[in-house]
Amino acid sequence: MNNVTIVGGGPVGSLLALLLAKQGRHVTVYERRDDPRTTTPERGRSINLALAARGLRALAAADALTALQPLMTAMPGRILHDENGQTRFMPYGQHPEEINWSISRAEISRALVTLAGKQEGVSLHFNQRCLNIDPDSGTLQFHDQRRGIEHTVHAGTIIAADGAGSAVRGALEQRQSCQSTEDLLAHDYKELSIPARADGSHCMDPHGLHIWPRGEFMCIALPNADGTFTATLFMPRSGPVSFDSLRDAAAVRAFFTAQFPDLLALVPDLETQFAEHPQGGLATLHCWPWHTGNTLLIGDAAHAIVPFHGQGLNCGFEDCLLLDRLLAQHETAAAAFREYESARRLDTDAIAQMALENYLEMRDTVRRSDYALRRELALELERRYPRQFVPRYSMVMFHPEISYSEALHRGQTQERVLDALIAEGVSAASERAAVLIRDAGL
Repeated sequence: MNNVTIVGGGPVGSLLALLLAKQGRHVTVYERRDDPRTTTPERGRSINLALAARGLRALAAADALTALQPLMTAMPGRILHDENGQTRFMPYGQHPEEINWSISRAEISRALVTLAGKQEGVSLHFNQRCLNIDPDSGTLQFHDQRRGIEHTVHAGTIIAADGAGSAVRGALEQRQSCQSTEDLLAHDYKELSIPARADGSHCMDPHGLHIWPRGEFMCIALPNADGTFTATLFMPRSGPVSFDSLRDAAAVRAFFTAQFPDLLALVPDLETQFAEHPQGGLATLHCWPWHTGNTLLIGDAAHAIVPFHGQGLNCGFEDCLLLDRLLAQHETAAAAFREYESARRLDTDAIAQMALENYLEMRDTVRRSDYALRRELALELERRYPRQFVPRYSMVMFHPEISYSEALHRGQTQERVLDALIAEGVSAASERAAVLIRDAGL
């Protein structure tokens, strides 16, 4: 177990390599793509990332947080844009530390690969496409895309962090060692870039997640440290208002003029970007089991989720932290992998459900007049009962000591308390609120 092979050198694979090498293990990483330290990333293919407490804790454990901080932009809340271009700031929480951090996928990938490349015990190999795996013998077959040859690696302990389209998972499925299903969302996404001003500054307030909620569809924009924003349009694939309905440049401009007039003014080459950037799909992956013998799937390779809670990367980083601890505790990788899946599956199922629910909130519920009232009531309950009542969003984003599954369960209970208080017209300061919280077992 001292020699570990990781398939996938993205953020999750690179962070795991750092953590395992700090235990004294020898880690070899094989990545299908080019070395991000020496190449320019392809534009328009990845949603910007939001780092929150779970991800920050894992990065700190790997001594990686300091290197990433200059690349991160603080987002203490949402900035909502209505159809008339008016904005409203809505803080995520009520404590100074309750902040999400925007970072580009390309930047975090480059930074973590750079750190892993400098870490003693880590060996990195790029342009290596995984073709097959034999978990019984612990061997992997790769195609070296630069040299155009195939080769076999005797890996022993194998951890697949190669994303939602995992080649390792696909090979295991062919061997009937695991199976998976994808719940495809009826909505797709397209990424757009908002340039910085001529002086390099942001053209909007950079300290927030910008959201243009429109009911059945929405746009978001996250700030980058270089003055740009990465914007993403989410909408149905088909239907009267959908990607299918935006068939030409004129339709795209007319749609943005009607729905996002303030955003339109910030993207001078909208039609070009819309035509050139790919339309991506969104799905929740369910896979079982995650391990066979000395081979394990982690991160999106095991449990990819939709991006609407900003937890895909944070969840993957939390995977790394748990797996690192369990490998240190167990004598065999197989034993560690069994406990890992047993301990983790409830939590990944929970965040998958909450991510889907948060999409409805972001694109629609947040616009409603009663949303602000309900949210303020929840925050007041948190102020009065900080141990018993923490809003679900805060539990997920800012309280890594609370598991995803506990956050889901407590959140459902808290919603019933809020329903009762609102139905009865009772304030958070009332004795009735105290009774409801006590009776709910919070």
